[in-house]
Amino acid sequence: MVALTFRLLRQQGYYISSEVFNKFMDSEGKFRESLVTDARGLLSLYEACHLRCHGDYILEKALPFAITQLELIDESKVSTILAKQVSHALKQPLRKGLPRLEARCYIPLYQEEPSHDEVLLALAKLDFNLLQEQHQKELGKITRWWKDIDVPGKFPFARDRIVELFFWTSGVYFEPEFTMAREILTKVISLTSILDDIYNVYGTLEELALLTEAIEKWDVNAMDGLPGYMQAYYKELLDLYEYIGNEVTTKGRSYRLAYAKEVMKKLARGYFQEAKWFHTNYIPTLEEYMPLQLITTGYGMLATTSLVGMGDVVTEHAFEWSISGCKIVKAAQTICRLMDDVSSHQFEQERGHVVSAVELLMKYHSISEQEAGDELHKGVVDAWKDTNEEFLRPTAVPMPILTRMLNFSRVMDVLYSDGDNYTHSTTKLKDYVTSLFVSPLPM
Repeated sequence: MVALTFRLLRQQGYYISSEVFNKFMDSEGKFRESLVTDARGLLSLYEACHLRCHGDYILEKALPFAITQLELIDESKVSTILAKQVSHALKQPLRKGLPRLEARCYIPLYQEEPSHDEVLLALAKLDFNLLQEQHQKELGKITRWWKDIDVPGKFPFARDRIVELFFWTSGVYFEPEFTMAREILTKVISLTSILDDIYNVYGTLEELALLTEAIEKWDVNAMDGLPGYMQAYYKELLDLYEYIGNEVTTKGRSYRLAYAKEVMKKLARGYFQEAKWFHTNYIPTLEEYMPLQLITTGYGMLATTSLVGMGDVVTEHAFEWSISGCKIVKAAQTICRLMDDVSSHQFEQERGHVVSAVELLMKYHSISEQEAGDELHKGVVDAWKDTNEEFLRPTAVPMPILTRMLNFSRVMDVLYSDGDNYTHSTTKLKDYVTSLFVSPLPM
């Protein structure tokens, strides 16, 4: 109960001291042996540990203790449901999981509980399936837009991943009221994916200089000097932002478009700098690498863009906050960059990509690949603590905005915690897409 209460209050932004767990320690400062038989309590403790902030030293001890004991549980001595919950939680803690996927996993487990409430269960399934139908309609509309762009014909070098990107966006916000926000963010993220491939794998340095300049000008007349495939891309980009501008203007929020354009320009400048390094075989220092690579994750741009289609909870102050280098956005960028580098650096090297943080740590610190991975993992752990701290009241912006930033980090954890499941999307990601957008829960 202590662990559950601690987690729920921290989730809602109330600072509860982690010293509430002191009473479970023995005289040597270790967790009491008597706790090892309480599987449900250990599971609650494990989940609570993922809400830890900097300085929660007792939770630093509690996490390995909880993991070790949960892994040692004798499944014959606990209920099948609890054993399944433990097995799932060890792979995907609640704090880092996507609420919609967690619900899809938990509802069938709840149904197995002898004491389950039939009405509650029926409502939960109905709620899930109704929202799934809404998401299917949205995905259909976005897919038609994508097909009209004709990516295989106009941009054969680019990744064609519209369904996977809709999954990403619905991870950021799944709720029914965010239809417009999901549409805007999915369309922006999909055009950004093509842009990333233009800078990374296709354009020459001279062409990329022209494209960067054109994006900076943001003017249809800047299209003339571009090669054909870039003209096609640039037109799609301008058309999309004109559509977004019309959408927000009708709701009296026209100021938002300027922020959306500005962060896209910043991303293009970052991509161009990265391309210059690659085309000139320049190996950056770690100090040069990280600030640029945080930008080129695209997460800073997407964090600001995610606010464009939201309602009145978002004010101009929220946009200023989002571009100010705030802690939670930087944490999301850090989690994105470091997890991506660790899980995909070998594939990226084969693709002829700019160096990753793994290589740079190995080069400048003379350490092994394993040690470099461990070092970067520590950076991810610290970024999660920063994220949790940003939720403690009083918050800089309202909770619904912070939740979007948290969800960006959650998508990374779900897709990258055991390899790059986005690039290799026929793995776990295919199952996630099926469970969220294809298969309804049986009523």
